[in-house]
Amino acid sequence: MDDVVDGWNTALLKLQIGAENPCIPKPKISSCLPSPCVCFKQVLLRCDIGIKIKHIRKQLDAIANERNQFNFVSSSTIQQPHRRMTSSVIDVSQFCGRDADIDVIIDKLLGGSSQESSSLYIISIVGMGGIGKTTLAQLAYNDDRVKAYFHERIWVCVSDPFDPMRISRAILEALRKESSGFHELEDVQQKICTLIADKKFLLVLDDVWTENYELWEQVESSLKGGAPGSRILVTTRNENVSTMMGTTYKHPLGKLSKEQCWSLFSNIALYGRSREKVEELENIGRKIADKCRGLPLAAKVLGSLMRLKDNKEDWESIFNNEIWQLDVIEKHLSTPLLLSYYDLSPAVKRCFSYCAVFPKDQIISKDRLIKLWMANSYLNSRGSIEMEKTGGDYFEDLVSRSLFQDFDRDNEGNIISCKMHDIVHDLAQYLTKNECFILEIDDEKEVRMASSFQKARHATLISTPWAGFPSTIHNLKYLHTLFAARMVNLDSTAQRSPPNLFKHLVCLRALDLSVNNFLEELPMNLGKLIHLRYLNLSNNWSLRELPETICDLYYLQTLDVFGCHLLQKLPQGMRKLINLRHLELYGSEVSELPKGIGRLTSLRTLTRFPIIGDHFRRDVCKIGELKNLNSLRGGLVINGIGDFEDAEEAGKAELKNKKHLHHLELSSFGGLASAASKGVVEALQPHQNLKSLKISYYFAATEFPSWIAASSLPQLKKLEIVSCTQVTCLPPLGELPLLEILIIEGMDRLKYVGGEFLGSLPTAFPVLKHLSFKQMFEWEKWEVKGEEEERRSVMPYLHSLTTYNCRKLESLPERLLQITTLQKLSIHLSPATEFPGWIAASSLAQLKKLEIVRCAQVTCLPPLGELPLLESLRIEDMDRLKYVGGEFLGSSTTAFPRLKLLRFNDMEEWEKWEVKEEDDEEEGRSVMPHLHSLTTYKCPKLESLPERLLQITSLQELNIIGSPTLQDRYHEETGEDWSKISHIQRVLAGNEEFDCEFRRFSDESM
Repeated sequence: MDDVVDGWNTALLKLQIGAENPCIPKPKISSCLPSPCVCFKQVLLRCDIGIKIKHIRKQLDAIANERNQFNFVSSSTIQQPHRRMTSSVIDVSQFCGRDADIDVIIDKLLGGSSQESSSLYIISIVGMGGIGKTTLAQLAYNDDRVKAYFHERIWVCVSDPFDPMRISRAILEALRKESSGFHELEDVQQKICTLIADKKFLLVLDDVWTENYELWEQVESSLKGGAPGSRILVTTRNENVSTMMGTTYKHPLGKLSKEQCWSLFSNIALYGRSREKVEELENIGRKIADKCRGLPLAAKVLGSLMRLKDNKEDWESIFNNEIWQLDVIEKHLSTPLLLSYYDLSPAVKRCFSYCAVFPKDQIISKDRLIKLWMANSYLNSRGSIEMEKTGGDYFEDLVSRSLFQDFDRDNEGNIISCKMHDIVHDLAQYLTKNECFILEIDDEKEVRMASSFQKARHATLISTPWAGFPSTIHNLKYLHTLFAARMVNLDSTAQRSPPNLFKHLVCLRALDLSVNNFLEELPMNLGKLIHLRYLNLSNNWSLRELPETICDLYYLQTLDVFGCHLLQKLPQGMRKLINLRHLELYGSEVSELPKGIGRLTSLRTLTRFPIIGDHFRRDVCKIGELKNLNSLRGGLVINGIGDFEDAEEAGKAELKNKKHLHHLELSSFGGLASAASKGVVEALQPHQNLKSLKISYYFAATEFPSWIAASSLPQLKKLEIVSCTQVTCLPPLGELPLLEILIIEGMDRLKYVGGEFLGSLPTAFPVLKHLSFKQMFEWEKWEVKGEEEERRSVMPYLHSLTTYNCRKLESLPERLLQITTLQKLSIHLSPATEFPGWIAASSLAQLKKLEIVRCAQVTCLPPLGELPLLESLRIEDMDRLKYVGGEFLGSSTTAFPRLKLLRFNDMEEWEKWEVKEEDDEEEGRSVMPHLHSLTTYKCPKLESLPERLLQITSLQELNIIGSPTLQDRYHEETGEDWSKISHIQRVLAGNEEFDCEFRRFSDESM
């Protein structure tokens, strides 16, 4: 029915848009009579629609007769999803009841290696679905002791089918920390052998199903070259799998005890309730928890359901539900999952079931999922509430019931992606067994699968890299969703999707052709997909242009060309896409927008707005077309501002009216004269709701726009000022009431920062947490002084302070260094010949992380050992430093009492490091008692490491990279001092060939 209505509305829209298009030639002689051709087309259209409606009516009549025949009764009115508490997401990992199990697994992972044979040591966790195997493996994998013990940790979700090539590529990509370009199994496995040679590695193979030893052998053969102590941790539901793989230790994972199950259930279901309410619900709650039969997933899902039920009667209704007696679940799904599903509103049920189209263990983007729900018309508008808001509410409802898990969050704590547990995914597949399919395409399965799934509505194609599009995909003519990412990759002769792909798939509403790296163009008949609402072409690196026929997709809501590096322009007819809501251009090379973008008043997302300054071109979009796009939200980058000088035209954009726009970047002011540049940027004043602002390459103007002030930007949380090269004075940024992050970079003429920067309010920068100055080549003095400054509070919540490449800066204000909340200090490229006195315990009492980089003139380190809370210390590129001794430790009873990570990088002249023991006073003191990780990176002249440090019992990780003398001294087989470090769990010693990989890893760990 929806398709018929779409067809009718599309035809009407086409006539309407054609009438409004000024490019359509007008007849010279007008007539009051309609064209016979037009009338004939309308008659044919109405006749065709009438036939389709007549056919649908027959189907509906048949359904109505069946309803009467079986006495079906309609359900109650649809209820909108509701939640008892708005802060609905709870972390339940600490309540898993698996302490004894995790201790056993970690003991097996860290067990001694000297007595082991050369065969692989495999640990298998075996148990039924939903019992917590993956959770147990995750807890072990992320344990700090495990991280320190193994040189490499690799996690691979295997599932079914067991594909040796896919698994081997996943292992290789985890080792290399980047995508693999190898296409042959032999090449991949040879590289794996090289990368794990003589290294202790932990490989987790999660959710293994195959009992075929020949398949396992293809993976196993490349894993035998690791160092003694390497481990493979497997999770599986099948004991036969464990036996087939040659398991060394099998750990059967049993159900939770009644008390453990109640603990997990009650911590969710009774969260936040009063003591009286808990006492009222406990008895019936324990009975419900017993129904979970010791399954953690069931307890978690059912607990999430009961959190939504306030009355004891509702709890008793769940306990007495007849579904507990049913035996109709074909895939061994747990009854609590069905109860949670049946408690959803019909609209949310449909959204949940749709998730079966995603492969198991796939990361699901919240934003993408909501757009796909929109494309399939699952998000009906509720009055003035937008579809995106409705979708967000539905998503949160599913989160609150624990039907999603493994969340990634942004800096503000909002969920941006999730996964589904395998058992939850099984439920979604069970509910949509005739609608959603994941089709694995190869030459053998193609024909059979195409004939089996001809009535599919939603499909994901998974193909070997060289298989490409299956020809029989055309048979799935009822598809509404098609995910065909990575289908045109390795076959460079197939540089386009099949020319007839869209000829038969005319019902498509959502199409994903992303990451097809050799796809250069799309078929012209793409415009035949009149029902299409969602088109994802992101990360198609070879895509050069879009067909003009894409502008015939009048119902298109989302067009995503993110990361299409060769795409330079959009089709000229974009103005016809009047239902477009999301246009993702970031990461593409689109340098101009076609004229008429301003007509797309439904736009919510427009990530980039490039400006063309050629006033004689009438086919490009001018900045004034932003005027009517007041529904824009999220972020917008306006670049190329230097290509026009008309402040009046800039004012037509009316950014002040875009109240939903929270992130704005104004870039590339180019060669504008100072007055013109200042006038244009003044006209681009944003709305007061703006939360993040970046002004970059503001070359000509000598002062900032007047609207960078508390009165104009009261909600601003983040401000970046980059390459404003002519500005000599900072505005009173300290008056911005909610500013948390401030980054100032590349202000070439700025020499002094003082009271003007703080402003005149009683508290300057009242909530600022992170302050960074970078590439300030002429900056000499930074002062916070005077009677007025002394009487007021300055940056009371500052957490981190960075100065990077400010080579003329003499010192930092002592007032800032005395802030009790300051925990991270980074000093890069200091011109001083010695460290200032304020780097001391009295000034930096709360400091937890310190980085000192490129202080090239300094020859002696300050007494950093006196800093009482310092946990992480990085010293790098100090060209004149040759000796480190007692002065580094200071005079405290305990030197570096909290230090955990210590790293020296690029110390080319450093020769000696001593922690002397002959001095009784020094011998009696404690030095770095909690040191966990010690690294020397490119210290070629350093002779040895202090024995005192190597004896620290907490030291679990030692990295010696690019230091030949040290590498020889501490070599595992031949080094004279190997015995002094052999007790350390993780020792990594390598040459400069490890540089890139190690630097990336170690930067993340710091």
